[in-house]
Amino acid sequence: MHILIIGAGGVGSAAARIASRRSFFDKLTIADYDPARPQGLVTEIGDPRYTAAQVDASSADAVEALIRETGATHVLNAVDPRFVMPIFDGAHAAGVTYLDMAMSLSVRHPEEPFTKTNIKLGDDQFAVADEWEKKEQLALVGIGVEPGLSDIFARYAADELFDEIDVLSVRDGANLTVEGYEFAPSFSIWTTIEECLNPPILWDKDKGGWHAVEPFSDPITFEFPEGIGEVECVNVEHEEVHLMPRWIDAKKVEFKYGLGNEFIEVLKTLNKLGLDKTEPVTVRGQQVSPRDLVAAVLPDPATLGPLMKGKTCAGVLVTGTHKDGTKKSLYLYHVADNEETMARDNSQAVVWQTAINPVVALELLANGTWSGAGVLGPEAFDAKPFLELLAAAEPQGYGSAWGIVER
Repeated sequence: MHILIIGAGGVGSAAARIASRRSFFDKLTIADYDPARPQGLVTEIGDPRYTAAQVDASSADAVEALIRETGATHVLNAVDPRFVMPIFDGAHAAGVTYLDMAMSLSVRHPEEPFTKTNIKLGDDQFAVADEWEKKEQLALVGIGVEPGLSDIFARYAADELFDEIDVLSVRDGANLTVEGYEFAPSFSIWTTIEECLNPPILWDKDKGGWHAVEPFSDPITFEFPEGIGEVECVNVEHEEVHLMPRWIDAKKVEFKYGLGNEFIEVLKTLNKLGLDKTEPVTVRGQQVSPRDLVAAVLPDPATLGPLMKGKTCAGVLVTGTHKDGTKKSLYLYHVADNEETMARDNSQAVVWQTAINPVVALELLANGTWSGAGVLGPEAFDAKPFLELLAAAEPQGYGSAWGIVER
C-alpha cells in the first residue's frame, strides 16, 4: 500500500504522525499546494517511507497526474470540502482507492431552504457510485470522526445492541479553551462556517425522509462524559444524516453540535456582514473571498495545540428497543484529551480525533478485513474490527479507548 495524503494542514499532519507508528503500508506521500508544508512534516517525522510533493487540489488532472507519478494506491483527502470533487474525480480517473473525511458540498433549496432539500452533502459523489462500482473501485467517504467514527458507532449499535432504532442523534461537545484568544476555532473555520450556516438536514422516516430546518434550531442540553459536562447542542448540517439512513434502519437521524452561545453569535454576525460568502469580491483591485479572508485572519488550528486545554467528545446517542427487550438510550462515544494527543503526536485534540479514524480504516483495507466497491460510507462495513483495533493497546492497536454510557 502506498498512501497519498493530500493536505498537510492539521488533520493531514496528524494522520501522517499517527501512521508513522504503523507497519501496514510501504510508502506514504504527503502533498500540499505549498510544498514547504509537507517537506517540513516529512523532515519532522523522519520516517524513511515518507516523501513530500506539491499538488493543486482544485485540479482533478493534477491529482490524477500526481497519483500516477508517485504510484499511490490509496488517496486520503485531508483538505476542506471545496476540494472533494477534484480529488475524488482524480482518484477515480487514476483507478485508486479514495478516502475522505468530509463530503461534496450541498446547495440549499432556492425557494424553501428551511423546509426542503436540494443538493445534499455527498449527492455529487453518490451520483456516480455506479461508475465506481463498475470499475470495482472503492470510495470510502466520510471516514473522519464526525462523519466517520460516529457512523461506525451507529453500525455497531444496530448490529450488536439494538433490535429496533428509533433515533440516531449524533452529538459533539467539548470543554476546550485556547489560551490568549477570545475566539479561536479548533477546526477549519471555512468548514465550520459551511456546516453551521447551511440549513441543517434531518431524517424522519414518517415525514418521507430528508427535510431541512433552521440553523441552530432545537437547542438541547446534553451531559457529555469524562468530565466534559453539560453543553448546549443545536441542529447543524452534517454528513451523518445523509449517510446513516442509507445503511441503517432508523426512524430519525439528526446531528447536534455543542457550539456555545458566543460561537453561534460570531457565526451569525459573519453571516449578516456577508463574510461567510465564498464568491470573490474586489478589494483595492484584488479579488478576495470573504470566507478566505476570515480564515486568514484567524489562527491556524494546527498551531493551537500548545495553547489548548480540555477534551473533545464525539459520539451518537442511540434510542430504541435494546436486545434485552427494554427501551434504552445509549451514548457511544470517543473522547480525545488535548494534553494526551499533544504528547503522543504533537497534534491538538480535534484534528487528532479526526485523523486517527482514516488511518485505522486504511489498515483494515490493507489487511483485507474491510473491502468493497462503489461509493460507501463507514456504515457499510463491519464495525467490530474497527472498534477493536482502535481501542487495543499499542503496538497491536491504536490505544484509543471508546465507551458507552446510558443517558
